[in-house]
Amino acid sequence: MLRELAEKILGPEEAGRIWKRVEVIGDIAVIRRPFDYPVERLKPLAEEILRVMPHVKSVWCTVSEVRGTYRTREYTHLAGEPRSETVYKELGCLFKLDIRKVYVSPRLNYEHNRITRLARPGEIVVNMFAGAGLFSIILAKKAHVSKVYSIDINPDAYRYMVENVRLNRVEGVVVPILGDAAKVVEERLVGVADRVLMPMPGLSYEYLPQAVKALRPGSDGFIHVYEFTFAGPGENPVNLVVEKFRARLNELGVEHRVEYARIVRTVGPRRYQVVVDFSIQR
Repeated sequence: MLRELAEKILGPEEAGRIWKRVEVIGDIAVIRRPFDYPVERLKPLAEEILRVMPHVKSVWCTVSEVRGTYRTREYTHLAGEPRSETVYKELGCLFKLDIRKVYVSPRLNYEHNRITRLARPGEIVVNMFAGAGLFSIILAKKAHVSKVYSIDINPDAYRYMVENVRLNRVEGVVVPILGDAAKVVEERLVGVADRVLMPMPGLSYEYLPQAVKALRPGSDGFIHVYEFTFAGPGENPVNLVVEKFRARLNELGVEHRVEYARIVRTVGPRRYQVVVDFSIQR
C-alpha cells in the first residue's frame, strides 16, 4: 500500500527512493528522508498517508541521522497532529515514547523476537543500551528471564523506560538504571549476567571489556553485539564485524565462539548494521 501511495503522489521513479523508508510507530508515521531529498516534496505524501491510513494521526520526516550521546534524530512535522509522543505496540508489549527524544525503529522487531527466542527462563540479562526498554521488557514478558538490568544514559529514555516497566507490569524483573553503561557495570554489575545485549552500534566495540566483565564467572555466557560497518567492493560486511570483535576478544584474552551473525539492515550506500552473537567460555 505504501508503494502504491508513493507512486501515486511522487511517480514511480521517486517512489522507489521513499516508500521503503516509511515506518509506522504507534499512530505516527515517520518518513526517513534521503539526505538530498526536499522536505516540501514529502508533504503531499504525508497528507495522503493520513487520508488512506486512518489509524495514523501524525506524519514526521527525519532531517538528520541518529547522532549524539542520546541517540536521537531531528525531525520536521509534515502533516496531522503536531505531536511526537505515541504508544507503540510490539510482540504484545506496549511502549510509550517520544520519537524526538528516544530512538526506536520497528525494523528491529526481528531482532527483538530472535533474541527473545534464544534467552532461557531464569537468565539474568544486562542490556547496556536499553533506550525506552523494548528489548528488556520483551525479554521479561516473553522469555521469562529472572532479571534484566536495563541501562541507558538518556534521561528521557530512562523516564519512558520506567513508565513502560509499569505499563507492562514487569516491575521487579526489569530494573531501569540511568547512567553510562561502562560505569554502571564496573560499579554494580560485575559478574552478574548470563547474557549481555549491546544494541548500540558505535559503542559496542568500546564497551566490550565491560560486557565481558558483566558475565557470570565460571559459566558460559553470551554477548550480542550490534555494529555499523562500511563494506567495499568484494568485502563481506558480516565478516568485517566478526573479525573486528574477535580480534578485540583475543586482545582481552577471552575464549569465545561465534554462534550466529547476520546483516540486520542496510543503513546507507555500502553501509550496514550487523549483529554477531558470541558465546564466551569462562
